Amino acid sequence: MGRQGATPAVRATAVGKRYGRGAPWILDGVDLELPAGALVRIAGPNGSGKSTLLKLVAGIEPPSRGRIEVAGRRAYVPERFPPALPFDAVGYLRHLGRIQGRSAASAAERADHWLERFGVADRTGTPLRRLSKGTCQKVAVAQALLADADVLVLDEAWTGLDQAARTVLDEAAAERAAGGALVLFVDHDPGRLAGATTAAYQVGGGALTVVGAPVECGPEELMVLQVDLAGEELPARLPGAPTVRRLREGRYLLRVPARHSDALLRRLPAGPPAAHVLDVRRAEVPAADPGTDPGAETAAETGPAGSAPAAAGSAPEGR
Repeated sequence: MGRQGATPAVRATAVGKRYGRGAPWILDGVDLELPAGALVRIAGPNGSGKSTLLKLVAGIEPPSRGRIEVAGRRAYVPERFPPALPFDAVGYLRHLGRIQGRSAASAAERADHWLERFGVADRTGTPLRRLSKGTCQKVAVAQALLADADVLVLDEAWTGLDQAARTVLDEAAAERAAGGALVLFVDHDPGRLAGATTAAYQVGGGALTVVGAPVECGPEELMVLQVDLAGEELPARLPGAPTVRRLREGRYLLRVPARHSDALLRRLPAGPPAAHVLDVRRAEVPAADPGTDPGAETAAETGPAGSAPAAAGSAPEGR
């Protein structure tokens, strides 16, 4: 199972899992191959083995039989985060950053980034044991995102988060997949990441079956956005990893796959710096070359890309 020809980030071969000799097989004979850059939902009723599968992929538990191969570093958000740790929020994240091989400065910067993005920067010095369940969950999610892992495993990671934090996690999951990581998730909301998910699998009766897969025929639809940042630079790590063309100082043209456009449109105004979205329209693949004559047919789809500098009466950049 997986995208033919793509480099596998996870390969499971004849995997089985049970807890104790003579116990029933929770997973039995599971074969799975998932590529880097995929955003994959694992579905199934309670007790079907969803969390067990995610723990196997994350390396939290070994299979009882069969083999799981994972390329690169893994990060995992458990269904329940243990708050009884001898750290405050920022100290915990910085400590993990150092374990992951980051410098002290880099670990501090990434910890502050995720605490701010999840809206808990004012609680950085609070001991984990004194944080609310929702805030602890934000820290649990932040510790996984801090790693910039090649395989990100989210087991009901949205549970306990407020709506704003759920949106941030939606964006972060899409960003990681767009950046080339495999993101594997379980969530009780059937609409979670709808439109961005590249495949879905159902767990039941010890087996794993495909219930959704990416459409691989034809070009992927693109959205084109023109944004203004009042002279500021674009923020890093935007959802969908859009291609960027600078029209003039503070104004940019972004092309992003349509499945990531909603996350990008939420992220841009949130900043920092906050961007004003001037125009949104559809384009087709292959996209027009940035040097295309604005009178050509494809230039009508990208509109501002060819016309903005001329309308401003400015000389080409670099002069």
